[in-house]
Amino acid sequence: MVGRSLDSYRNIGVFDNGLLYFRAYGRHYSSDGYYYGQKWQCVEFIKRFYFDALGHRMPDVMGHAKDFFDPDISHRGYNARRDMIQFLNGGDEPPAPADLLVFRDTGYGHVAIVVSVDADRVEVIQQNIIGRPRQTFTLQRMNGAYSITSPRSPAGWLRVSSTKTAGPVSYDRNKGE
Repeated sequence: MVGRSLDSYRNIGVFDNGLLYFRAYGRHYSSDGYYYGQKWQCVEFIKRFYFDALGHRMPDVMGHAKDFFDPDISHRGYNARRDMIQFLNGGDEPPAPADLLVFRDTGYGHVAIVVSVDADRVEVIQQNIIGRPRQTFTLQRMNGAYSITSPRSPAGWLRVSSTKTAGPVSYDRNKGE
């Protein structure tokens, strides 16, 4: 049933989008007007989670899931559009709880939040994956590199950082706008 609560993480609910993953049910905003996204798409959950649970406003509120990861930004670089530090899958930084996983392997991509990490697996919570709000991925560590490998591989993950010093700012505001 569309709009039904399926799960939650840090008191932020995940809602059912029904069988048609491409269908949205109107725009969703915070009480102060911050745009979360289209109900009950994966991006809407991500932005609602970061805003409501962590007090994080993303400067660029638009874009499909795959747009959250900028392939032109280096490992540990600053993603200004999301005001987050970006890590490459296969780099020297493992994912951590509350990180944003970004998959760019489909037309619109997909985003999920890391819930837990252990030696060989990563659990995520996500919205708009028909009846599967939680999913486990394989985490491999080899030669100091961390890779999420199956059942699918993300481009990488993003992390909120109050220092913004993990890398150079490489976002060009004029690019693609």
